[in-house]
Amino acid sequence: MNDILKNLTVLFVEDEEKIRTSLAGVMEDVFKSVILAGNGDEGLKKFKKYNPDLVITDITMPIMDGLEMAKEIKQISKFTPIMVLSAFSEKERLLSAIDVGIDKYLIKPIDVEELFEATCKLAKNKIGVASEIDIGNGIKFNKTKRVLINSAGEEISLTKKELAFVAILAQRIDTLVLHEEIKQSVWTGEKVSDAAIRTFIKRIRDKIGANLIKNIPGLGYKISTKDE
Repeated sequence: MNDILKNLTVLFVEDEEKIRTSLAGVMEDVFKSVILAGNGDEGLKKFKKYNPDLVITDITMPIMDGLEMAKEIKQISKFTPIMVLSAFSEKERLLSAIDVGIDKYLIKPIDVEELFEATCKLAKNKIGVASEIDIGNGIKFNKTKRVLINSAGEEISLTKKELAFVAILAQRIDTLVLHEEIKQSVWTGEKVSDAAIRTFIKRIRDKIGANLIKNIPGLGYKISTKDE
């Protein structure tokens, strides 16, 4: 089990601090990285910033609940597995979770072993299937290894920042990623000019092809599989 989960980054969203802290302490021994949020709004923002491999969330939370957050996340990245932990067992809630696209539903109180076993199965069935994303020109982005592979099966050499930029676009195919979000994800805490970003993207285009990354003037960038 640990061999699968130790390479994954998980976003854990829970409004009860005691539960959040307790489970996070256990998760940190199992996952590569654990990102914490106290409500759905914070969880959605952190999902956009960190692009985790999977999401584990409570349902009833202030500001934005877990199901609403899950719906937003699925619109951004439909392949990202989402597991719901909740004290609710009513049929209506279960049906709502299914409608949103929740991949797994566990009822509180949570048994830690059951949680990790379910997460492991989810990782095998969902993350493995969608581990490679075809971005065009015979190039694929491997989500697990976080590398770009060309049509010959060779890794394309990218800097850490270049890979971070490609990763955020590859995991949101056909979705516009705004300038501000790109700056926060790639240049966290650093000041970068629009001219520097254009030069940066030109270098990436030189490596993967000029037509893959599309500029939406004044807004941001995306990788599109649709004819436009």
